[in-house]
Amino acid sequence: MHRTLMLCAVIGLSLQAFADTSEPASTDAVYACAALEADTERLACYDAAVGRLKAAEEAGEVTTVTKTEIEKVEREAFGFSMPSLPTLTMPKFGRSASDGDSDRSAEGELQTITAAVTNVSVSKINGLRVTLENGQIWQQTDSRKIYYSKKKGVKDAEVRRAAMGSFMMKLDGGSAFRVKRLK
Repeated sequence: MHRTLMLCAVIGLSLQAFADTSEPASTDAVYACAALEADTERLACYDAAVGRLKAAEEAGEVTTVTKTEIEKVEREAFGFSMPSLPTLTMPKFGRSASDGDSDRSAEGELQTITAAVTNVSVSKINGLRVTLENGQIWQQTDSRKIYYSKKKGVKDAEVRRAAMGSFMMKLDGGSAFRVKRLK
């Protein structure tokens, strides 16, 4: 009985050591399997890597995010400082302005958004407050007088990154003015 307990303890410690040293689940482990020559080794490698990936996904440690989902988050977050977002953004996918997306910098960072305007309110003290169709609210930060037709309304707003983390907005292609995002 003493030997059985010792054997169980050794097996338990071995399994725990194996679990601690197993590599984290990632697609890299799946891709590495393709380099194996022997069919049986390659299949065993794929089975193990996919098994780890599936277990990690079921445990909530890993999830798949599409390029479209990332672009949506970037557009929704545009104007807010989100230090953790750049690790998930387009450079990881090799995207840049040279890929035909003129809204992006050479590093892949979103530079401009255009959205429909749902409301423009004016305050003599604070200037314009512009509400976009996507729910974003932008407040004018400079004292520039902006003219627009209250009767016709404003259709679109273009917001672009400016110097030192600031933003500029144009209403229906008019004059640019400084803004900050409120919501």
